[in-house]
Amino acid sequence: MGATEVIASVKAELGKPTILHPDKGKVSIYVDCSPTAAPMFEGRGSEELSAELSVGLQRCLLGGKSGAGAAIDLSSLIVVEGKACWDLYIDGLVVSSDGNLLDALAAAIKVALSDTGIPKVNVSLNNETDGEPEVDISDEEFLQFDTSGVPVIITLTKVGKHYIVDATSEEESQMSSAVSVSVNSHGQICGLTKRGGAGLDPSVIFDMISVAKNVSQRFYTLLESAFAAAEAVADE
Repeated sequence: MGATEVIASVKAELGKPTILHPDKGKVSIYVDCSPTAAPMFEGRGSEELSAELSVGLQRCLLGGKSGAGAAIDLSSLIVVEGKACWDLYIDGLVVSSDGNLLDALAAAIKVALSDTGIPKVNVSLNNETDGEPEVDISDEEFLQFDTSGVPVIITLTKVGKHYIVDATSEEESQMSSAVSVSVNSHGQICGLTKRGGAGLDPSVIFDMISVAKNVSQRFYTLLESAFAAAEAVADE
């Protein structure tokens, strides 16, 4: 991904499920673009791009408003149905930009979630607390977050009659449109988002999706190798 550098972090807090979805936890994704990352990030340019990237990640990783199609299993975040759940706050920071930010952020989020431990929770219901659960959070036991369903994002950038995988910022400046496809390790499409005003023929979109599926499997291999190497260094 060239000179693009991003950082992702995950914070977990106990919260309460929504009335509409008492059996699901909640996940929020927010991206911040450092003003020093690129000249275009100065002033409102940073705010607009941050909002665009945040929405793109939400569409590709969190599915619809009901949670349907979410790559992150929201039901796994429930502690007590209707009473207590884990709220995950995922923050992304763009340190330097050389294009392909959405793909880089999604990869960083997947790795950050792989390294996220959810504390084990013991729950007891007490009549004296009006049915509200008493929660004891362990400081020693953690459950590893399951990232098997968390996809990577592959963006195809259309320049002229061709489209490019892993476009640089210079190539993106010449684009007419871009399609970002989130694909899980089984080759299943989890989400899709489009940027740019130019329309695309359905046959072109289907071709882009096919290319994204093929590229994603190679990307998974590279990502897993890099993660394994980082773990080996950490264990030394």
